[in-house]
Formats: sequence, structure tokens, C-alpha cells
Amino acid sequence: MNRQAARRAAAFSRIREAHQTEVAEDYVELIDDLIGAYGEARLVDLAEHMGVSHPTASKIVQRLLREGLVESRPYRAIFLTDAGRRMADEARRRHRIVLEFLRAIGIDEETAEQDAEGIEHHVSEATLEALDRLTRDLARR
Repeated sequence: MNRQAARRAAAFSRIREAHQTEVAEDYVELIDDLIGAYGEARLVDLAEHMGVSHPTASKIVQRLLREGLVESRPYRAIFLTDAGRRMADEARRRHRIVLEFLRAIGIDEETAEQDAEGIEHHVSEATLEALDRLTRDLARR
């Protein structure tokens, strides 16, 4: 494989990996939010907030159970494991950095929120650090 093809393959591999974790991150973040607001996260609430069917939300929760990110029993609430809480905290941190940067460069609140929701899953840690640094620099001016 030539160098250009190898670079492209690596980039596409990273994008596929980000897509795989994106759904899990969104769900654990929402579960954490629901627990904070209501003391529990129910499957029906997950489906409603994610805008998906009950079977789709159930399928994702089963995946999260297999990955050790949530705990649940049939007809019971869903709770995060320590690993799930760490993932939710990390997703929230990434979202905050991107959102603050977009606001700092003048993007309106609604657009910044929508864009941050997508960008947070696809940006490298090095880029996140740079965005955070630039945001702090802009705030000092």
C-alpha cells in the first residue's frame, strides 16, 4: 500500500472507530443526565429523548450492558457502572471544550450546540487541547 493510501485508510479507520463509540457515548451521557434529573433512567425515557423506537433503545442498552457500561434488570431502571460514568464524564468534557470554542469564535448558541454534538466524537485529543487553549486565549483578550 502506498503512503497516500495508508494515510487515507488510517483516517477512515479512525472515523469508523469514532462512529462505533459515538452512540455509546451519547447514550451513557443521556443516562447520566436522566439519573441526575429523575434519580433513574428508564428505557422509555431513553427512546423518547433519543428520538428512536423502544426496540432500538433496547438494542443499544443491551450493547452497553455487554460492554460493562450500564447495569439493569428486566423492567428495572438503567444505571451506569463506574466505566459508564467515566465515559459520560469524558463525553461531557469533550462536548464542553468544543462548545466553548464555537461560542468563543462567535457561533450562535443553537448552531454551536448542534455542531458540538457531532464534532465532539470525531476530534482528536490533540485538537481538543488546542481548541481549549485557543478558547482560554480568546477569553483573556
